[in-house]
Amino acid sequence: MPRRTSALALAAVLGYALVPAPHGDRVVRVYGDLSTAGHVAVLVPGSGTSAANFDGGPRPYRRPGGAARALVEQARDLDPGGDGLAVVAWLGYDSPAIDSLGVLTEGAALEGGAALRRYLGETLGGRRVSLLCHSYGSVVCAKALPGSGVTDLVVFGSPGLGVSSTAELGGTRVWAGSGTGDWMRRVPKLRLGPLGFGPDPASPAFGARPFATGAAEHGDYLRPGGTSLRNLALIALGRTDEVSGG
Repeated sequence: MPRRTSALALAAVLGYALVPAPHGDRVVRVYGDLSTAGHVAVLVPGSGTSAANFDGGPRPYRRPGGAARALVEQARDLDPGGDGLAVVAWLGYDSPAIDSLGVLTEGAALEGGAALRRYLGETLGGRRVSLLCHSYGSVVCAKALPGSGVTDLVVFGSPGLGVSSTAELGGTRVWAGSGTGDWMRRVPKLRLGPLGFGPDPASPAFGARPFATGAAEHGDYLRPGGTSLRNLALIALGRTDEVSGG
């Protein structure tokens, strides 16, 4: 979600009318060898994502496809000759439009969470899986978590998860990162009726484990060479003792 979502959030809280979110298209692609990888990460993108912008562009790491490739390459650099990491770029839900009320409500996340939970159980059941969830995608992941059996839930650039603390997310290990250059830090983390998603997962009171992201902007958490990408790869590889804190 770009910078203007901050203004949209405030407008919605004040009762301004926003255009309805259109239904998008869905894409699920695997990067790396899912049949042999010892570790699997599922990357869930946020609002405004569609088949048209799923990959490519001048900064491909800001797209699900490019982000997945960057994560696979980082894992290979960290663990050459190891068990390997496969990354699923999962747009299996109707991502809400950036300029819609959908980015402030749980409707798309509820449907997406159910679809993601089915995917995890039917396709990845029995595997060691980490959920890496960006922006509105973190709301989707929180809805998918119950009964999913994932090892780690990792959220970054999150608007909130719809819960008050990690205690409401079961026994899954939860990580949260927020780059110092991310405009999402300035968006109020609150809930008013059906609008908003509650407290910031990156705040100490929430109870998530922090991971360092450096000066990452909202779309830069998987930028090659960045602190955030390295930490995300370490979590996905299960090398959690090597993750640098926030």
